[in-house]
Amino acid sequence: MTTPNGKLLQGTLDLLVMKTLAWGPRHGYAVARWLEETTDNALRIEEGSLYPALYRLERRGMVEASWGTSDLGNRIKVYALTPQGRNELRQELERYQHFAGAVARVLSTT
Repeated sequence: MTTPNGKLLQGTLDLLVMKTLAWGPRHGYAVARWLEETTDNALRIEEGSLYPALYRLERRGMVEASWGTSDLGNRIKVYALTPQGRNELRQELERYQHFAGAVARVLSTT
C-alpha cells in the first residue's frame, strides 16, 4: 500500500501531534519518529510540516516548549501537551472519529 500524500494528511497533523504528545513530552524529531513507528512508516512527517504545526499549537496554547538536553548532551526543544491541549485533543478526537466514520460509510456503499 502506498503512503498517503500531503493532501490526505493536511488538517490532521495537529491532531496527530497532540495525540503523540499525550504520551509524554518529546522533541520534534521524536514526534516524527513516533508517528512513523506507530504507523509502520505509513505516515512520514517532514520537518517542513512538523515544526510549523508545533509552533502553531504552541501559539494556540495547546503545547508548551521548554529547553532540555538530549542523550548526547545537545540542547533540544521539548514540547509538552498543556491542560488546554488535552481538552482540545479530546474534542478533536471525537470530531475526527465522527468524520472518519461518515467517510467510511460513504466509501463502503455499493
